Amino acid sequence: MEETIKKIEDSIKNLSEKKSRIYFFAQDTLGNAKASIKYIYDMALTLKNAGYNVIILHEKPNYFGVQSWLGNKYDSIPHQSVEGQNLQIAPEDFMIIPEIFGYVMSQLTNLPCTKIVLSQSYDYIFETLQPGQTWQQFNFTKCITTSEEQKNYVSKLMRMSAVDVIEPVIDENFVVSEKPVKPIISVVFREQRDSINFIKSFYQKYPQFRWITFRDLRGLSQEEFASSLRESMLSVWNDRISSFGTFPLESMKSGVAVMGVVPKLIPSWLSEENGIWIQDEIKLVDYVADFVQNWLEDNVSENLYKNGIETSEKYSDVEKFEKTILSTFEGYLQVIKENFETELNKLQLIEN
Repeated sequence: MEETIKKIEDSIKNLSEKKSRIYFFAQDTLGNAKASIKYIYDMALTLKNAGYNVIILHEKPNYFGVQSWLGNKYDSIPHQSVEGQNLQIAPEDFMIIPEIFGYVMSQLTNLPCTKIVLSQSYDYIFETLQPGQTWQQFNFTKCITTSEEQKNYVSKLMRMSAVDVIEPVIDENFVVSEKPVKPIISVVFREQRDSINFIKSFYQKYPQFRWITFRDLRGLSQEEFASSLRESMLSVWNDRISSFGTFPLESMKSGVAVMGVVPKLIPSWLSEENGIWIQDEIKLVDYVADFVQNWLEDNVSENLYKNGIETSEKYSDVEKFEKTILSTFEGYLQVIKENFETELNKLQLIEN
């Protein structure tokens, strides 16, 4: 009894002093830029800067990291490999796992900690789960997601005790160019083969525009990505399974007109006034050609750029982003702390 009471008291103390460990499991992108990974690192750094004991968790010891495309900003965050190391887990700790790692969740079922799913793409929810499996059976009872739309989807699909929304923030690197833009069209598609086929189709169908340059922004560092984007006359986005869509907002913040295929889960920021949105992706090349012609004739409405910038500003508030992260995790810690205190009171009454 005394030993149990001592352990609970230690857990309460660790929670009060921010010593409980908060593990964020991250995929190794092998140096390739990925918005979903940046989102994880932004959350981790916010908590680390607020004094929390944050650790980035990864599968293999030879984790490539994010320095090559995000720079040194996140160097202060400790990293730890699951493989070959003794992972320390206490009841007051937290484990945050992206939804695509269902097989990892199954391995963590019996760990004595608070387990949270990080759901950034609804299409990945069942990617590595067996038929009939749910997050709850692995004792993942909380979820963090990126939009109200995906929150509603997850809430109906998985019976979670809590689904919290933390919207991504658009990086300060994205700014409007002080120089005239160039005849460049930046593209970001979910699948690279689709972007290649799109570019080939455009040149084939509209040979008069072969002098227009297309630039696939995949694989660039954050700084190169932002620099290339702001030079562009247009950005084209095709990601039907996106649940938030940072690229269009980055384009808007850079003062670049954005054209895209409407995703299946329509984000709340998308409107007819801030971009050119189409349902039929087969006609995407035709809409791009029309835009190019209008751009050459100086016939693109200034309201398109103005409304885009206004939309992006709503998602560029770093202070709001950080406050949401801190309040969400403070809520988690407070609930766990109160549960420990309730359990401690019960044991002390029994002992007395």
